Amino acid sequence: MAALCVATAATAYLGLSAAIFSAMSGSQPGPYMDEIFHVPQAQKYCNGSFLEKVQWDPKITTPPGLYAFSLGLLSPLGWMLGLPPSERCSPTLLRLTSLLFSLGNFYTLYLLTCRLHSDTKLSTPQQLLQALSLALLPVLYFFSFLYYTDAGSTFLALLAYLMCAHGRHGAAALVSLLALCFRQTNVVWVAFYAGIVVCQELDRAWEEQRSKKDVSPSDRRARSLWQSWLQLLRFGLQWLRSPEAMWRALAPAWPYALPLGAFLAFVVANDGIVLGDRASHQACLHFPQFFYFLVFTLAFSSHLLLSPTRLRDSALALRRHPAAALALGALGCLLVWRFTYVHPYLLADNRHYTFYLWRRALGWHALARFLPVPAYLFAGWVLSEALRAKSPFWRAGFAVCVTAATVPQRLLELRYFILPYLVLRLNAPVPSVPHLLVEAALHLAVNLATVHLFLHRTFQWPDSADLQRFMW
Repeated sequence: MAALCVATAATAYLGLSAAIFSAMSGSQPGPYMDEIFHVPQAQKYCNGSFLEKVQWDPKITTPPGLYAFSLGLLSPLGWMLGLPPSERCSPTLLRLTSLLFSLGNFYTLYLLTCRLHSDTKLSTPQQLLQALSLALLPVLYFFSFLYYTDAGSTFLALLAYLMCAHGRHGAAALVSLLALCFRQTNVVWVAFYAGIVVCQELDRAWEEQRSKKDVSPSDRRARSLWQSWLQLLRFGLQWLRSPEAMWRALAPAWPYALPLGAFLAFVVANDGIVLGDRASHQACLHFPQFFYFLVFTLAFSSHLLLSPTRLRDSALALRRHPAAALALGALGCLLVWRFTYVHPYLLADNRHYTFYLWRRALGWHALARFLPVPAYLFAGWVLSEALRAKSPFWRAGFAVCVTAATVPQRLLELRYFILPYLVLRLNAPVPSVPHLLVEAALHLAVNLATVHLFLHRTFQWPDSADLQRFMW
């Protein structure tokens, strides 16, 4: 019965996606936006130029994993269809690889939901609706119809996570290596998977130490947050001073040394992380990116955002800890003041929704960027509560990885938040079926609206005859 439900859901997902794919490729048959770099580069691989020295487009920042995959898929497919070599990697067929990855994302999200919540009695519809809602995340789903790295990079990162969750760390390391060939920043999530393995041993040792002290559950709840973190800090320092304990925790994670070592070798050989366009992709300490991620995640988690209980609990927390709230608010304002960066791309390209988000919400006045600080605090509190069931080591590791994945980015780009969002949602409690239905419907509505804008609300720049289209 479960297999039939999965097949039905996958067929419906593929049918919807195929209809949108046909409409978008029919309206925009030629390369658009970043496709003007990716498509010609992929076509060089398809026509066999990779056997020689391929001239790399200096505007492309990511490795050629996507192009190699397209070659492996479309060359035999084109041969079977009787297409000449020049037509086997047309923009439409290249986009087909993103569509296939999108279907893979849906199924992998379903498998991850089943695995990570195996101790919870979830119904098959609940598992499928969770996967459907996450796969329909508008920022991810939109790029299932364009030749971008997002769908493939996300699929491989999720597949590596699935292997890790099943304890198949050798397979996870190999898939992680492939994920790095799509996007370098996936190294953060490779480190996260290794950290999960380490956390399992730390959790065991932590619980063992606490049980020896014979502390009752009521006493544990009575402890202040500050006391709990001090105890954790003492435990961490004690662990670092014990080579035997460190080896016991790190040894199971050794397979991840392969992708992490390969990444370090790449950085040394390449003299940096980015391949091309380095001037526009310089790392910085853009701490508000973490705040943007919090709001983004809450905005696309309607079961949390629309919950009266969350609002009531946050008000109670504020009443109980006013000094902490004021201190965090002051810190947030300081980080916004000193570490907000505005990338030239954000101000120059009016085809992206972030252009209007910045101009109308954050950049219309010098003080406007401080107004959302309370929203950042609320989002941070709600999301931390959603992860309360995870161990403190897991939560700390996740926070570090989200920071590493977002803060160094100078450009406000919502696609940077896709993987952190998915990992958080996969590890938070699965919402009820009614909540998931509402969320999936909202995601679908946003997707249909963005597709409509892309197809029908075109415009032109004064210095170009090409049609311009709105997109994420």
